Amino acid sequence: MTGMDAQQDGVQPYRQAAAEVLAGLGTDPQRGLSEAEAQRRLARHGRNELAGEKPVPAWRKLLAQFQDMLVILLLAAALVSATLWLIERDAALPYEAMAILAVVLLNAAMGYFQRARAEQAVAALRQMSAAQARVVRDGAQRSIPAAELVPGDLILVEEGDTIPADARIVHSAALQTAEAALTGESLPVPKQAEALAVEAGPGDRANMLFSGTAAAYGHGRAVVTATGMRTEMGRIAGMLKSAPEERTPLQRELDRVGRMLGTIVIAIAVVMVGTILLVEDVRGARAIFDVLILGVALAVAAVPEGLPAVVTAVLSVGVQRMARRKAIVRHLAAVETLGSADVIASDKTGTLTRNEMTVRRVVTASGSVEVEGPATRPWAGCGA
Repeated sequence: MTGMDAQQDGVQPYRQAAAEVLAGLGTDPQRGLSEAEAQRRLARHGRNELAGEKPVPAWRKLLAQFQDMLVILLLAAALVSATLWLIERDAALPYEAMAILAVVLLNAAMGYFQRARAEQAVAALRQMSAAQARVVRDGAQRSIPAAELVPGDLILVEEGDTIPADARIVHSAALQTAEAALTGESLPVPKQAEALAVEAGPGDRANMLFSGTAAAYGHGRAVVTATGMRTEMGRIAGMLKSAPEERTPLQRELDRVGRMLGTIVIAIAVVMVGTILLVEDVRGARAIFDVLILGVALAVAAVPEGLPAVVTAVLSVGVQRMARRKAIVRHLAAVETLGSADVIASDKTGTLTRNEMTVRRVVTASGSVEVEGPATRPWAGCGA
């Protein structure tokens, strides 16, 4: 029975002795796994990576820019305007339809390229942050890509390392880990190798290491018990992935305005056509058709062609300001949500702050001195 099977049977690794976990995973406590066995397990369990979203084709990304109610209304106005031009031929070209279409295309292009640039930046960051792991295989220490770790691998951890997978501690020498990213616990957590006798949540499993956390002090040795989406961080990623996508307040408001304008536009056309037909002595099919054309033209004129472009331009300015602060925004609408937050409630300072403390002012008997610059030493649980 492997360690993965043990978890499925309800026997969690943190409640077993380290020797039992090693035996269940078929790992030699001194030599680790053999390279051949590691490759077999890699083929069986998959790479130690969080499941990413399937790439969206470029045409779907572009088409998504035309899904707002106001943009759909503008496209309808452009179609009506082009149809009127084909009927009347009162100008060399359908200038009004061309202007509306140009605004819509410009709006779509700005949104599309902003998302593309953000995704390229995110992809570049992922490549730069490709993690390495130190393991013992065939009795020798080596450094391998963290994505190639498998359950049963014996990993070595020391101060400053990022934990590459969930693991059961085999040996701890004053090892402490910063788990704010997972549990919100602001202070480093001391780690031990002894088994726990009772059920415990992730924050209380003192003999476990968790993927995505960091070693803050000491060093130790642990055996990998879960990789990829089977880790605690992967479980959270799975829940986030299943969460329904919500529209931002600005998107909801623009949809409301679009529906309202659509209703007003139709009402204008109906009222104008009805009034003219009742007041004037309109006879003949040609005269009635001219009245209908007039009502449609007035309705099209009521559509604010510049509103989507203005909104996109304003949001783009916000994205550029965020970029200067080294923050990547994938969707333009996400910028607006930052300004819509009234209250942020949290019970852990380390979750929201940078988890570091910086001296800003030095006070002595002779006076005080302001200190500028980034933090030089991290302190868990303190805001910058």
